Amino acid sequence: MRASDHTYTTLLDEIQSGALAPGTVLAEPAQSARLGVSRTPLRAALARLAADGLVAQASPRVTVVTGVDAADIRALFEIRRALEETQARLAAERADAAVFAAFAADFDHARLEGGEGRDAYYALIARFDAALDAAVGNDYLVAALRTVRTHLVRVRRLARDKPERLAASVAEHRVIADAIARRDADLAAHATHVHLHNALTSILASLAADAASADASVAEPAHPADQGAA
Repeated sequence: MRASDHTYTTLLDEIQSGALAPGTVLAEPAQSARLGVSRTPLRAALARLAADGLVAQASPRVTVVTGVDAADIRALFEIRRALEETQARLAAERADAAVFAAFAADFDHARLEGGEGRDAYYALIARFDAALDAAVGNDYLVAALRTVRTHLVRVRRLARDKPERLAASVAEHRVIADAIARRDADLAAHATHVHLHNALTSILASLAADAASADASVAEPAHPADQGAA
């Protein structure tokens, strides 16, 4: 792997995992030393991340990790709905029914206990997405979805620790897979719409709860000595 590719992959993973949080400054000298690469491959990697929308230029030599707010997430889901509902409909028309019947069974037997169970579920989702891409066979659609999924990895972390949402997501994916296996294009698209609506609602609720918690931690009750006598 070329140095620039390796650097891009490393930084992408760190941004998606949250190791490099929004607002983190990626100064060239520090990142070159940390990653053990020269400035040239680092700049190439940062340019690719900027094209992905994951970093932004703060100055000629300083780049920062972009944030994710409610408006960003809504915009992401607008395009995600258009792409994924279309993909589900096309998959129901073009896919090997047996492949998606097997996926429906996998979702039916998915277990979410502990970190390993959740990791296994996300790996199943990745295989399901890859099967959808292969079934549709539309390079333009797949390329557009690749960009969406790059950002979606960051957004999914907001719902990762909500067991009830993950359990509902399993059931929703099972309905989508079963609809595709039955070649019911309308149901596949509708089930995808319902899944994305529920996912967006949950993520926005998580953001609102986090914001409320942060506000509460900043606000401190007045000290009795500071309160004037009645």
